[in-house]
Parts: sequence; C-alpha cells; structure tokens
Amino acid sequence: MGENIRIDPWSSSQSTDYQRIIDQFGLESIDSRSLPNPSMLHRRKIVFAHRDLDVILRANSKGNSFGVLTGLMPSGKMHLGHKMVIDQVRWFQDLGADVTIAVADLEAHATRGLSLEECRKNALEEYVSNYAAMGLDPEKTKIYFQSKRPIVQRIGFTLGKKTNLSEMEAIYGFNGETNLAHVQAPLVQVGDIVHPMLDEYGGLRPIVVPVGIDQDPHIRLTRGLTSKSNWFNLKYGKKGGINISLSIQDENSGLMGISPDGKLNRGVREELFSEISTNLSGIGFSDLIKNPKHGTLGIPSATIADYDDVKSVLLKLERKMGGLGLLQPASTYHKFAVGMTGDKMSSSKPNTTIFLTDDFKTIEKKIKSAFSGGKSTIEEHRLHGGNPDIDVAYQYLMYFFEEDDETLKELNEGYRSGKILAGEMKQICVERATEWMKEHQELKQQNAHMVDAYLS
Repeated sequence: MGENIRIDPWSSSQSTDYQRIIDQFGLESIDSRSLPNPSMLHRRKIVFAHRDLDVILRANSKGNSFGVLTGLMPSGKMHLGHKMVIDQVRWFQDLGADVTIAVADLEAHATRGLSLEECRKNALEEYVSNYAAMGLDPEKTKIYFQSKRPIVQRIGFTLGKKTNLSEMEAIYGFNGETNLAHVQAPLVQVGDIVHPMLDEYGGLRPIVVPVGIDQDPHIRLTRGLTSKSNWFNLKYGKKGGINISLSIQDENSGLMGISPDGKLNRGVREELFSEISTNLSGIGFSDLIKNPKHGTLGIPSATIADYDDVKSVLLKLERKMGGLGLLQPASTYHKFAVGMTGDKMSSSKPNTTIFLTDDFKTIEKKIKSAFSGGKSTIEEHRLHGGNPDIDVAYQYLMYFFEEDDETLKELNEGYRSGKILAGEMKQICVERATEWMKEHQELKQQNAHMVDAYLS
C-alpha cells in the first residue's frame, strides 16, 4: 500500500489515481444510470464521485428547492477547464437549481497579489460574458464578489471558531511559512459555500458544489464546520429509526437547559423537548421516545427516506432559537482535463490549454502540436494502433467537443485499431473545436448586453 495522497487546491501537481482518492477521502462513486438525464460528463465518468448527491436528487424528486454554488478565481483567462465546471452547473440548473457564483476576489488578492479592481475587471470581461454564452439563465443565476458581501466573511469567521490551526494544517498542509491571509482565505470560502442557505439568500435548502478533486479540502472543511455548528445531531438507530441528541455548545448551553453552574435546568429542557415534539408531529411523527435528562429523543418509525425532513425541521428550530441552522454541502467531483502537453491544464501555462479567446489558427496550432497517443511511424500505427487514453486530441473530444457517445466510441475503436491515424484524430479535433468556438464566440457577442443581469 502506497503513501496517503495529499490534495492541495493551490498545487499544479495532483494525483490522478481516482479510485485511491475515492477510498482515502470517503467519497462515493457516481453511477450515471441513477441520474435524471445524465450529461456526457456523467456518462463518460468524467464526473466520477460525490458527497451527498443523493440529498440533492431526493430534493429534486420531491419538487423541493436546491441550489448549486461555484466560484471563479479572477486571476487569469477562462479556458476549457472552466467550461467543464459551467457545463455541470448548467446541468443542475436544468434540473431546477438556483445558481450562486462567487467571485473569489479576496482570495485572489490574498494569494495572487491582485488588486480588487483588477479582479473585478477580469471577472466581468473574462468570465461573466462567457457564462452568458454558455446558457446560464440570468433569472436563476446570481454572481457576487466576496469583497462586496460582508456576510460571507462574517459567517466564515463565525464558523472558524469551530476549528484550529492544527486542523487547517492537516487539511491544507499549511506550515510556519504560510501567511495568515492564505490561512483565512479558506474560511471565506466556507462562507461562500454556506451563505446561500441563509434566509436572505434563498433560505434553508441543500446546496451542491461541483469541483475538481483538488478542491475537496474546501468541501471537507465546510462539511466539518457546519456539522460542528449544528445544535441537534441525527443518527440512524441500530434497530431502525432515527435518534436525535443535543449538541451543547457555549453559545446555546442556556437554551439547551444547562445553568451557568453546569447543572441541568429541568424546566428549560422539558420546554425544549416539548417544542421539538411539536415540530416533529407537524411532519407526522408522534411515536417519540423522549429522554430530556440525557438530551436524547428517538423516532422509531422514521426511515432513511424521512431523514431529510427531520433534519430540516430541527435546523429550522435551531434558527428560531438563534443558531445558524446549516446543512452540510453536497459536492460532485470531476477528473482533471489533460493539458495539451500531456500534463495538467493550467491558466498559468498557455500552451497547456485552449482559452476561450483563442483564434482559430491558435487553436489549430495547439491541437496539432499536442501530445499524441499514436505510434512513431504510420506503418507501426496501422499495425498496432494508438492509445486514445493518452492522446490529447481524443481526450479533448471526449471532455469538450463530441457530444455523441456512439461517434466517440467509433473514434476510440478506430484509433486503437490503427484505422485512424494520430494526425487524422488531431484534424477531427481541430474541426470540432473550431466549430464549437465559432458558435461560442458568436453567442458571447450576442449576449454581451446581459452581463449586468447576472450581478447581485
């Protein structure tokens, strides 16, 4: 067994051993057959894992509201890797999600040295205009700047009281050389992720965050902090049902029936349990096993299907009592898109990717010089075939440009058999890429007037 994998949101070098990542970090694999109208990214296992996606799908099946959150780092030009994220966001939006997009200008300022004005200019010119071209509905999409939404910072630092430097070091690999602004930036991202659940930004509902696997540290931190902040804990009983226990914290001890001297205030505790019972009876549960003294309550008849409703009732009660009442965010994870040179795609390395501002000649030049999975000679390729798994042109068709699964299968088989040469695969990719880019740039120009409609 090898060493543990470290995932770093800021590193240019990441593991692509996705099964090990699933196993090590407790993710769940995605089966596209379980999804409503799966996209090509799902069908091709490019979006390969998740945390609590089932919560989102249950909300959707019940006709309940849910949201999707993503962010943009306004420090470079938009490229095809960013398109892959927006394709996923649009898929959730087509299911009925409202969309919130955070412009990480504070993080860019802290970690990349950009001014807030530079961040704003880049976000509008490089990203928002492309979102309009990619079909995000401005009526259901709100884009904001971290620096302009103080609640994001406040809630991040409020939840930051639930962690410490040791935990941050364990998650992110911070050390004594890490500047404090860099340490603070993940807490602002926590605020980004959870604040759409607040009443003034859409209300309590599940939120899903589609990310590359390198961003999972932010998800783990947020899920851990929201869980620690909850005033009521839920667990499935060993013999069925759902068990509820009180989470007594400094800020809620009096409300939970704990006197300043640490003793149980039976009157307050009984009143609390009476209110819990009233709220649960409102969703059909009356068979409650209450133990106010020990701060526990059981619902024997509750099933897995009832978990979301019970959780929602308790979170709303928590908010009524003065708590945050936050759900753990769900998340989906996509594989890294390969760069033109065969390594990771990166905005800081122009030769590794296609930018959405590239002209057709530049696109053709990049693709034709891209890393190939073909053999060194035509004769050898015809005889032994090529490897589409490492061929950049084929990978770009699979990730971005070829919607039809049957056509992609034919290209894969043709390349492996030697019927399709490396140069021919590149030419096919050039044609598909320029066709897509032509349409995209036309849509971008047509929808330029819509940019302001996305800003909140």
